[in-house]
Amino acid sequence: MANKYTPKNILITGAAGFIASHVCNRLIRNYPDYKIVVLDKLDYCSSLKNLDPSRSSPNFKFIKGDIASADLVHFILQTEFIDTIMHFAAQTHVDNSFGNSFEFTKNNIYGTHVLLEACKVTGQIRRFIHVSTDEVYGETDEDAVVGNHEASQLLPTNPYSATKAGAEMLVMAYGRSYGLPVITTRGNNVYGTNQFPEKLIPKFILLAMNGKILPIHGDGSNVRSYLYCEDVAEAFEVILHRGEVGHVYNIGTKKERRVFDVARDICRLFNLDPESQIKFVENRPFNDQRYFLHDQKLKSLGWYERTAWEEGLKKTMEWYVSNPDWWGDVSGALLPHPRMLMLPGIERQFNAPDTSNSGLGSAPVTNKFNQSRMLVPSPKHNIPSEKPSLKFLIYGRTGWIGGLLGKLCEKQDIPFEYGKGRLEQRSQLLDDIQTVKPTHVFNAAGVTGRPNVDWCETHKPETIRTNVVGTLTLADICREHDLLMINYATGCIFEYDATHPLGTGVGFKEEDKPNFTGSFYSKTKAVVEELLREFDNVCTLRVRMPISSDLSNPRNFITKITRYNKVVDISNSMTILDELLPVSIEMAKRNLRGIWNFTNPGVVSHNEILQMYKDYIDPNFNWVNFSLQEQAKVIVAPRSNNELDAS
Repeated sequence: MANKYTPKNILITGAAGFIASHVCNRLIRNYPDYKIVVLDKLDYCSSLKNLDPSRSSPNFKFIKGDIASADLVHFILQTEFIDTIMHFAAQTHVDNSFGNSFEFTKNNIYGTHVLLEACKVTGQIRRFIHVSTDEVYGETDEDAVVGNHEASQLLPTNPYSATKAGAEMLVMAYGRSYGLPVITTRGNNVYGTNQFPEKLIPKFILLAMNGKILPIHGDGSNVRSYLYCEDVAEAFEVILHRGEVGHVYNIGTKKERRVFDVARDICRLFNLDPESQIKFVENRPFNDQRYFLHDQKLKSLGWYERTAWEEGLKKTMEWYVSNPDWWGDVSGALLPHPRMLMLPGIERQFNAPDTSNSGLGSAPVTNKFNQSRMLVPSPKHNIPSEKPSLKFLIYGRTGWIGGLLGKLCEKQDIPFEYGKGRLEQRSQLLDDIQTVKPTHVFNAAGVTGRPNVDWCETHKPETIRTNVVGTLTLADICREHDLLMINYATGCIFEYDATHPLGTGVGFKEEDKPNFTGSFYSKTKAVVEELLREFDNVCTLRVRMPISSDLSNPRNFITKITRYNKVVDISNSMTILDELLPVSIEMAKRNLRGIWNFTNPGVVSHNEILQMYKDYIDPNFNWVNFSLQEQAKVIVAPRSNNELDAS
């Protein structure tokens, strides 16, 4: 866990909105020594009234303005000596994004870019907390038991989530290119007091208060996870002080509810009959069925959900009953498909003054700084697209697979470097990570023994040191740095048995536990695979008897068996590297994790391979077979023979 961070002057963008106002009020209440500066343009879904608990505090300052104003942002950072930014400002309502998607691009991507560029120029920011959403992950499988974790692939499905994913890419790029100390959060749905009623729960509460129909998109089976606003505000308090730079944190709960069940619970609070009060309406263009987050990483910092659903919903209902006119006329927001509220240049008007303790007021800041200092592209210009930033750190340079990986990266123009540290030396691995700054780590290092696995039987400490200690150390360091590790493991941890007999086509699956420990090499590989299951940042690839088109390489299984005096004729799954190594790079790009049988379909026998060698390479080649019993007399350790299910 990182050392506790203590900010001095915090800029919170969008803090007149729902979630950020709760965060601001909490920080003002709990940390009187922190100066809080709020920047908000007072859009339709924000209100200065949300900040009433903070406005009289001497350490609070409000500035009305747009994050897309480069001069204003730069001026605030310099004059307020900002060292910390909590960036909440965004357009967030999915329905609106279908009707006015360009405003989402302007606010969520361009606005974020302006902030990042100002941070780069001033060089004074010690923390930049970027607030994103669980929707960037896209739809979660309905039967998924484990939620999306922080290394999961981003697959947004609507204009809103696409702009949030785009903003995340900018944040990540500024972190890696310029060393900006960034932290990103991705949160589940939030509900509670002060929320503008375009969102499901306040909309349904206001409709139910007036005895009106509750409109549900589609059939109401969509599943969502809901967190109460004060719990989320506490999560941001924890991340601010204990979050580690460069990391992503999910803010989530495992407690899921169907939209229909939410509507039914609200009906019951008002003693309404759900059967007559709920109406199913046309679904929106793409309504993700489920979002589900893995929330363990944030819990490891000490945060946990405090408010039960029933308690939070009751508090929320009571607040809206007590404050029915908080948002004024919101009839447009209560429609089944509201898209008319968010128009360019339209801001919410209030009787309350725009500023509090503000030296800037609402006056624009112009011609104050030389624009040539800041590279802020106009949103009206087309920005050329760039390839996603990748950089691989590869361990196993002198090995066969590690060498081939480097050649593949050169061929695909992927920047890469080979690791210099030894796997069992944690400090050396940390140096590699900090020097190379990779996006992905590939572990193709390991001890297999020379000339074969019999070597491991007499060099057990050395085998453990590399295959177990080294691999686990690298996985742990990658986890700490939020990096995916592609681990080239082995399928030589199984042997044919009664459930998976030879010649039946029934292969071992990824979830099967190893049943072969005949060699010490296989034993270490089986142990480390089982332990790596506890790391959610590792993609384990079970390689078997690797083959390539390079017959000059002595590690090539074809080359190896052509040099044996005698061979056992038994069918095995095998890995054709020419075909599958490029697939492993693609798997890294997609941030795939878990265990994979990394073999070609089916099995092939020793004799079949040698016959092809005779047919295509050397017509004069001949070989002699012997049995497993005879083989056992000339080798030290038994060999693994099996079929892996490659489906």
